[in-house]
Amino acid sequence: MPQAGDSYTITLKKAHLQWGTHRYTSTRGFVYGEGYLQIPRHVARRLNIYNSNQHIANIVYICNSVDGVLNNVEIKASGSMVAGDHLAKQFQGNGNLQVFGNWYSQINAQIGDKVIVTWTSPSNITIQKI
Repeated sequence: MPQAGDSYTITLKKAHLQWGTHRYTSTRGFVYGEGYLQIPRHVARRLNIYNSNQHIANIVYICNSVDGVLNNVEIKASGSMVAGDHLAKQFQGNGNLQVFGNWYSQINAQIGDKVIVTWTSPSNITIQKI
């Protein structure tokens, strides 16, 4: 479980910024405005960030952005590299897949920008475009 002070940095890619339209699946149609925050596998492993396949894990976090756009937004750790895996590969809005897409839009995020994710407690994170 992450602890206050734990952090990681990612470089944004097109898939993070345009999750709802830049995809390689036909399971559902395009949805504009969706985005996600990547959790690299080595980070998920180091910090024990799990998805819902790990039944006793906390997968819901509270997210704030340093710029003030996101305030106490519920997000969840989800996805996996292979079916049945317990390690999460992304954060997404809990019930709203446009949380990060809207944030990216409001801060004018571009491919190549960096985002730092920092835990302020085991269930609270702060994000910042750097």
